[in-house]
Amino acid sequence: MITLGIETSCDETSVALVQDGRRVLSNIIHSQSVHQKFGGVVPELAGREHIRRIVPIVQEALAAADKTLADIDTYAATYGPGLVGALLVGLSLAKALAYCREKPFYAVNHLEGHIAANLLAHPEIGHNFLTLLVSGGHTLLIDVSGFGHYTVLGKTLDDAAGEAFDKVAKILGLGYPGGAAVDKLARMGNPAYFRFPRAVADDERLDFSFSGLKTAVALHVAKIPAADLDSKKADIAASFQEAAVDTLCRKTLIGLQKTGKDILALSGGVAANSRLREKLADHCGKLGVKLVFPPIELCTDNAAMIASAAYFHIIQGDTSSLEANAVPYQRLF
Repeated sequence: MITLGIETSCDETSVALVQDGRRVLSNIIHSQSVHQKFGGVVPELAGREHIRRIVPIVQEALAAADKTLADIDTYAATYGPGLVGALLVGLSLAKALAYCREKPFYAVNHLEGHIAANLLAHPEIGHNFLTLLVSGGHTLLIDVSGFGHYTVLGKTLDDAAGEAFDKVAKILGLGYPGGAAVDKLARMGNPAYFRFPRAVADDERLDFSFSGLKTAVALHVAKIPAADLDSKKADIAASFQEAAVDTLCRKTLIGLQKTGKDILALSGGVAANSRLREKLADHCGKLGVKLVFPPIELCTDNAAMIASAAYFHIIQGDTSSLEANAVPYQRLF
């Protein structure tokens, strides 16, 4: 079964063809550069860019897989959460293609797509593991007991981890998107330069908070003379990253202890962060827990994970109505 998936929840326009939920035949991702000068995503511009790019990217994905629409068995698209105008572009096209070709359609929860990213990269893990989903819009600790069966153990109470990385990058003048820039700069700095706060210390709660950390960085930078800031940026980036990663690791380790899971799957854009991968690998190694994470191209928003998630639903007999609408604040369940 070949699924054509479309992902347009934010500022990536992506189309992928995936066979049997496991084999990626093509995965084309166009990251919009129009937002860089604004320091963040402008929703209206994102929607317009999706409209401009989506059809050529469908054609590119088909050509890269050496397939035509006649070869597609099912269609899928993200319906939420995300920017409503952006979501509607991909969702409308996928529904139109499914209708014209008289094929099944499935509307995919973007968060479930991130969970499925590890099923693409690591099919051996099955459907029973703990997931730390960390992205620009979401920070969730999820107990996966079967595909489609999730228990959210913890979530962000304010800013997502990825949002905090982007805001700190802006404070330090590193540009947008900022997560990779902070990670790169932090490798040249001293993580012990300054101890920024680690929020939500109550170990009975597995929720996350990054708003205070972001504010602490802003206040610290404001106290530094402009002439001295450049020499301290690497240390600030390293100290901020250490605080963010410590918070993520602490709650995840408690989650592993509470659930008894022996597999931890890291997903989302922040899953590409080198320090987070390094610290979790160290902790998991000591606990005898298997740590998995997708390759970089499956960490960011991409259509391959959407196509994969749709496949696992469709083989269970689930399909979506062609009246399915975009839901910008959709939760995992």
